[in-house]
Amino acid sequence: MRIKLSFIAVTLVLFTSCDTTAVKNASELETEKKSQDVDSVQVNVLDKPAIAIDKEELGNGIIIKWIEHGKGEVVAKGDMIKIDYKVFLKDNKVVDGNHLLNKSSIPFMVGFQMQTKGWDIALQKLKVGDYAEIYIPSELARGEKGIKGLIPPNADNILKIRIIEKTKPTREVDGNKVWVFEENSKNELAFNENEEILFHAMVSTPTNSLYVNTYRSGEPFKLRLNDSGTVPGLKKALINAKKSDRMFVLVPSTEAYGSKGYLDVVKPNEDLFYNLLVMDVTKI
Repeated sequence: MRIKLSFIAVTLVLFTSCDTTAVKNASELETEKKSQDVDSVQVNVLDKPAIAIDKEELGNGIIIKWIEHGKGEVVAKGDMIKIDYKVFLKDNKVVDGNHLLNKSSIPFMVGFQMQTKGWDIALQKLKVGDYAEIYIPSELARGEKGIKGLIPPNADNILKIRIIEKTKPTREVDGNKVWVFEENSKNELAFNENEEILFHAMVSTPTNSLYVNTYRSGEPFKLRLNDSGTVPGLKKALINAKKSDRMFVLVPSTEAYGSKGYLDVVKPNEDLFYNLLVMDVTKI
């Protein structure tokens, strides 16, 4: 049941517009890209040759070279951070990065395999404000499978990354944390006991990446507050959600499957991470 996707695909789902009534042509996209002055500055910074001022070899093949040391907090599992990054192969080919989405930064949940295992290991060695170049061996990157047409099998990855900041939740209910990244202010109907919500979601645990992916299946979740069998923390997190909200939700194990876990996909005492998009909220 374990599904692997490139992070480019994941972030495209989260951050591209949900308006499917029109598709921008290449010239429009190019004009839009040129207007992104902040993004251009960030991309140029990551592209420039940099001199390492510090280095640590982790013993598992990961090598971290610091270009700048930040003065912020250490990054930990369960932190939502904003990052500016690029991923290179050994031939210097760029295979991933927020610049591909015309974004100066993107949010990243640490410890839930939003990228590869090497990312989660390395990021927890960094602080807010750090600018680092990280060598990730293939076995902690995409491994033998690679990504067809993008990353060859057994390819080592080189990650250049800036940790911009930690981001506090938009709201928190009984330990369930919600970050809302995009919302349409014109949408006023909020999910509650008299409404039904329709949403797409990708769900991960620290040990099982994307064990649910409704984008791939094409079958979004439909939920009412009185539905049985739904993760309690997710219900609480979705209260007041509106159509078009793009959200990250972190549900602690005590609000999910607890010490029992769930089948072979969620281990006992594992938290759940939801990357979701609200498709609609309607009156019952």
